[in-house]
Amino acid sequence: MRVLIVKTSSMGDVIHTFPAVEDARRYRPDVSFDWCVEEAFAGIVALHPAIATIHTVAIRRWRTGPLGRGTWREAARLRRALRDCRYDLVIDAQGLLKSALVAKLAAAPIAGFDRSSAREPSATLFYDRRYAVPRDLHAIERTRRLFGLALGYEPDFSRLESGIVPPAGGSTFVGENPTLLLHGTSREDKKWPVGDWIETAGLLVERGMTPVTTWSNDREKAVAEAIAAAVRQTVLVPKLPLAEIAAIIGRSVLIIGADTGLTHLASAFGLPTVAVFLATEPGLTGPRGPFSSTLLAAPGGHVAPAEVVAEAERLLALKSQAAT
Repeated sequence: MRVLIVKTSSMGDVIHTFPAVEDARRYRPDVSFDWCVEEAFAGIVALHPAIATIHTVAIRRWRTGPLGRGTWREAARLRRALRDCRYDLVIDAQGLLKSALVAKLAAAPIAGFDRSSAREPSATLFYDRRYAVPRDLHAIERTRRLFGLALGYEPDFSRLESGIVPPAGGSTFVGENPTLLLHGTSREDKKWPVGDWIETAGLLVERGMTPVTTWSNDREKAVAEAIAAAVRQTVLVPKLPLAEIAAIIGRSVLIIGADTGLTHLASAFGLPTVAVFLATEPGLTGPRGPFSSTLLAAPGGHVAPAEVVAEAERLLALKSQAAT
């Protein structure tokens, strides 16, 4: 049985789908999976060994020129590629109108959430099979339940495995006990103040850790440089492709991150990960992993660096105990 997964974005949403793929590998070894994803996240999908073919879409880019010839050519090429694969089933794991339209291009039966469960109920008009999954569950569990219903098995929720491992490489930085500080995120209200990152870096150095920071745009570069300037032991990594950042994450002993996709990736790798949430509720979409923890600021409140480092020490001890 050949199944196409449609989960185009965001990075965190893509990562939240991996445990469902792991369930399917265990219960339905007869199923092979392909995936359709935004071009920016193809490298993330490639981390999972069960994904055979990755089809890319560029909806974010297409929106800037929806009537352009290039857009239509790329969309037509995707349509041909999906139909040539002759899928037995498409699982729209996103539940949005845009993902349903992409799923429809494959000309195969589509399974997805029902009208009360989908993020955009209009998407369900395109589905052939609709399944009720409570919306008050974490995104990982919702997706695992959807896959189980679509493929005929009951997931074991006592287990949580992503099935991904860090890619090789990541030798850009050196230092003892590297701790990656993931300060960049998409929204200003999600960003921890640069002073708190600097204080955290200093506390880590006192504990024999090497702070590591990087950036992907000019604003993030300014923050990364400020941390490195204030705490001289900090290793400043230049802007790198996503796959190389993933490798650096895998070589780190600890991750401290804002509400960003790379923090979810660290958690999925099974690394000690402290997530600092300031403006979003982690209950339904926060990082999940055996050594993950989320610190949530109270309304109008603050998460103190000392609190973050103390939680990091707890997770490191927990990881050490698990390894013995």
